[in-house]
Amino acid sequence: MSRLWARVAGLFSSRTLVGMDKSGNRYFARTEEIDGIMKEKRWVVFKGEQDPTSVPVEWICWLNGQRKRAPTPEELAELEARRERVRHSVAMLKKEEEERKAKEGKTVSTGKGAGPDLKSFIRQFPVDSEGNKIGAPDSSPTDGKSDTDFKESGTEKNIPHSIKKQPESSEPSGSGQSFKPGTWQPPT
Repeated sequence: MSRLWARVAGLFSSRTLVGMDKSGNRYFARTEEIDGIMKEKRWVVFKGEQDPTSVPVEWICWLNGQRKRAPTPEELAELEARRERVRHSVAMLKKEEEERKAKEGKTVSTGKGAGPDLKSFIRQFPVDSEGNKIGAPDSSPTDGKSDTDFKESGTEKNIPHSIKKQPESSEPSGSGQSFKPGTWQPPT
């Protein structure tokens, strides 16, 4: 009975239709005195099921009082056109990126579960943590040369003496030029 009375009273109230969105939701406002102060009350009447996610951002801002004026239909059409242009631009950028990666020969994965390319990651490290050379021929930076060829070629001369002749210790030590990543192992 109270709902019926509220509807009848609502028909005679001073509410004004401010606008409608493309979903058919209608937005109303009413100025009323609350605690001696004239305040504007704003609300939405949903078309069909009450789904708050169907309310556009511009109308949410108006309902919360972040906007003084309600969005106009022209403004809403302009914003929707802008959103469509952004969606189109993003789609074009994704397409260009896929084409670029295809030209480079990289595999393009669109799923979230795709991880890094492990082969290229492993090629960055030609030796394991104990200083032994990794046996894969394509991962060696010496282009198939043996250790003696590497030492004889003179490229070992570029390594400072402090790094070549480090005493093996159970405690980590050194910094700066004497630091050699991956060489320290905890005592067993």
